[in-house]
Amino acid sequence: MTSLSLIRSAVLAAAAGLAAFGAQAGTLDDIRERGAIRVGLPSDSPPFGMKAPDGSLVGYDVEMAQLIADDLGVELEVTNAVGGNRVPLLTSGRVDIVISSFGKNAERDEVIDFSEQYAPFYNGVFGPADVEVDGPEDLAGYSVGVTKGTIEDLELTEKVGEDVTITRFESGASGFSAYFSGAVDFFATGNVTAAALMENPSLPREIVPKFLINSSPCYIGVREGDQEMADYLNGVIAEAKADGRLNEISKRWMKAELPAGF
Repeated sequence: MTSLSLIRSAVLAAAAGLAAFGAQAGTLDDIRERGAIRVGLPSDSPPFGMKAPDGSLVGYDVEMAQLIADDLGVELEVTNAVGGNRVPLLTSGRVDIVISSFGKNAERDEVIDFSEQYAPFYNGVFGPADVEVDGPEDLAGYSVGVTKGTIEDLELTEKVGEDVTITRFESGASGFSAYFSGAVDFFATGNVTAAALMENPSLPREIVPKFLINSSPCYIGVREGDQEMADYLNGVIAEAKADGRLNEISKRWMKAELPAGF
């Protein structure tokens, strides 16, 4: 065998070893033997993860992580996961899974795997509960505030007719003020932003979700090739949807039930 062939064989063997490691690390047997699941979670991204006044970590993603730990019968070990380190935490083996409002895209999907969706992340139209609006066609004759140039502005403009008045604001704060003062009938924004507004008990006007404009749900990140973990998480998510636990988490942190068909 030539030296080039030897080098090639060594590289292939090393790659096979790394692939085997990636497929085995973080499996359910490892976690149960350890007695803890290591989860990357956000600590400054409400309502997904944030510090409570007593210093504890709370939020949608935190409850999802605890639900998984309880199902496994193990402790929850938390590592702070922010935008830039979420993928490296997985690929380096520092955590078993990442639950941190992860959106799934082709670039990420090349290096890690994902569960099914567990949290809604969407842009929608919000407004008063006593006006029945279930879709763009029901906005005829009404006015909707949007932040100029946002995805809500662009997509809603395409979906409504000339009988809907779209009022564009330079900032979200200006649009919300217009809604609360009654200058517009509805406003369009992200569900996380709306949930943060709903935390205020002294709002001058009620806010409830009316319909989705577009959806970009959140997924749990797992290491590439860890199919056992992905399958297990999908089962937990499906069960939590079926028995209403996931809907309760959504109501608690998103201030709304899970969207229809989620």
